[in-house]
Parts: sequence; C-alpha cells; structure tokens
Amino acid sequence: MFVDQVQVFVKAGDGGNGLVAFRREKYEPMGGPAGGDGGNGGDVIFEVDEGLNTLMDFRFQKHFKASRGVNGMPKGMHGKNSDPLIVPVPPGTTIRNADTGDLIADLTEHKQQAIIAHGGRGGRGNIRFANARNRAPELAENGAPGEELYVKLELKVLADVGLVGFPSVGKSTLLSIVSAAKPKIADYHFTTLAPNLGMVQTEDDRSFVMADLPGLIQGAHSGIGLGHQFLRHIERTRVIVHVIDMSGLEGRDPYEDFVTINEELRQYDEKMMQRPQIIVANKMDMPDSEDNLELFKEQVGEKYPIFPISAITKDGVRELLFAVADTLEKIPKNQFETDEDETQTEERVLYKFEKDDDTIEITRDDDGAYVLSGNTIERIFKMTDFNRDESVRRFARQMRHLGVDDALRKRGAKDGDIIRLLDFEFEFIE
Repeated sequence: MFVDQVQVFVKAGDGGNGLVAFRREKYEPMGGPAGGDGGNGGDVIFEVDEGLNTLMDFRFQKHFKASRGVNGMPKGMHGKNSDPLIVPVPPGTTIRNADTGDLIADLTEHKQQAIIAHGGRGGRGNIRFANARNRAPELAENGAPGEELYVKLELKVLADVGLVGFPSVGKSTLLSIVSAAKPKIADYHFTTLAPNLGMVQTEDDRSFVMADLPGLIQGAHSGIGLGHQFLRHIERTRVIVHVIDMSGLEGRDPYEDFVTINEELRQYDEKMMQRPQIIVANKMDMPDSEDNLELFKEQVGEKYPIFPISAITKDGVRELLFAVADTLEKIPKNQFETDEDETQTEERVLYKFEKDDDTIEITRDDDGAYVLSGNTIERIFKMTDFNRDESVRRFARQMRHLGVDDALRKRGAKDGDIIRLLDFEFEFIE
C-alpha cells in the first residue's frame, strides 16, 4: 500500500533533574554543595533514508518519544545527555506542525536531518546556586520538559518527469516500456491507485526518473476522484508529460481532455503552468487517430511540442525520450524549488527560534478558582521541586517577577482565593 500522508505525535526527552547534595568527606566538615546538573533530554530527529519510498511504517507507529536525560549525581557529576531519537523518512517528505500548519522541514536528500522536537535542558544542581550570601543552598531544578507536538508528514514523489492525463490513456503502459517499472495495467479506469516510479535511460546514456501519477478527472483539485490525492507529487517534477488518447474510442474529445487536465493543474497551483509540458499523442495505431491528431494540432497551436506515439508498438517512443532528456538538460534541478525553499527556510527559522511567550492567561473555573496558563509559567512550574522550601520560595519570586500577583489583583483575587496551575492549587495571600 502506498501511504503519502500521515499525522504522528513526537515528544522530545525531558531534561534530567538537578541534585541537592553536599560533600561529606573526611576532614571536610563544611564541604559545601556538590549536587550535579541533570543531562539534556534527547531530540527527535527525522532523517532521510533513500531506501524508503512510502510512509507506510507510520501507520503502525504514531508516537515517537525520545529518552530523558540522566539526573545529576553527587560530587558535582553531570548527568548524561540522552541520545537523540532518529526517525527515518523517505526522500521528498515535508513536515508541518499539525496545529498551526507551519512548515518545519522539507527533506529531500539522503541522510538529511531536521530536529523536529528539541529535548529539555537538564536542571541545575545546588552547586550552581551557591553564592557569597548562600553558601549551602538546598535548591535544585527539575529538568525542563521536552517539546511535544503533533506533526503532519506529506510525501511528494521525487521525479524528474511526471506523466499526467485522464485514466486509461496509456500512462502506465508508457512507463512499463521505457523503464523496468511494472505497474498494473488493465482495460478499466483507475487501474493505477498509487504513483509508480521508473528509471528511464535513453540510447545515448542519459537517464531520468519518470513517475506515473494516478489519473486525474475534472474537479480533481477540489477532491473529486483519485487524482486529488496525488496532485502534490507533480510539484517536484521538472517536466510534465501530458499523455492524451488520440483515438477517441471512449467518446472523449482529445482537445477537451487536454484543456480539462491543464485547468486542474492550474486550479491546484498556478505555478504548475510554468513547467515545460510535452504532449504525447498516444494510441496512434488506432483508427481515426491521424485525423484526430491533425485537428488537435490546429486547436493547440505551436505552444507545446507534440509527439505521436504508440505505446503498444513503441513507434515514436525513442524520439519522445530524446526530447524529454533534452528538455531536462535545460532545466536546473532546483529551478522550481528556489522560491519555495527560501520561504520554507524563513518559516523554519521563525518557528524554531521563536522566543518564549511570557503571556499569562487568567481564567475562572466553575468553582471560582483562578486558573493560570502560559508557556513560561508552566515551564517554570514543571522545573520547580516543591519538596524543598527554598525551591518553593524561588518559585514565588519568579511568579512576582512575571507580574502574576498584580494580574491576579486586577482580576479581583482576594486573600484566601484558590489559584490553580496545571495540577497544583495554592492560596492567594496578600
């Protein structure tokens, strides 16, 4: 089964907790703090594996969680950083934040990597909080939580040439005779249910990758038929080979077919019409094909090169392949990706290095309690060890520094009111 679109959950590893410890060595009665820092949590990294050609594996595993860092240890020893979790994906995979739609990565080359979720920082041990005023702090941090998010993976087939056209016009047959690909071929519509790739080599030893894309029909761009599921795969092709049934045996007009398919491509993405397009007049061994071809040439004009062939008898196929190879030589591999790549890079930078949002939202529960929420305050809460009084006092100072006390007063909080933050409840005290 060909799977080209999935949604998965990724969770980077939490940081290890810092340790509160003191030196207890002989002749060192006042040895001081010696609690080490926790290790960093593991990142979740997606890496291209050119041996994969589908997202099928993600149908059976939809959760990916990296390991957390090791906790700090006595004698100032640092906990071990966790190794990243490497997730293999096929070349041509784009990764987006499922909630916001922001592009995170576009992976096309073998071994190319992208960090999808960053691991949490390790918490600091009490050796890091010692100063001249507090030489024996009983204070340490818990590790920061790792990033977690749902991501949407889309696979766009990496091919130089894309075969498009109505169902049963001979796309699969053409691919089967010019490459070693063995697509299913039958005399009914929608025989091809998934893209097929084949490596094509011309007689003068030029080669390129050709993709047979499932048949489009009118309205495909809006979700009608099967073609809409695979329109995205045309985006990466440099040349579009438009296969048309010139025999007209099914009662369709070749020119109307040509106009309809091009309109679907334009409706999907206006940039598709910038691709060089070669028209293949197939089934020229059938009656009436010659007359239909003459009329078709008059209607189309000289804008597109037209190659009459018969995929069954292989007449005209050699000239077609030479023309495709010649066209590809004139087009740099990244010509149609430059603008998109610059935009994607900019989006990735904005997404990955965005500063923490210090905004704090205050709402009321049905029981009258004030509920606090916000990225920064929730992260500080998770990194606080509430088993130690000194850590609790530090958390209270951080709350005041963020302006939480003043914000609660403005919302009408009074002495003794319940304040709720995640699973923790405490009283508001003036």
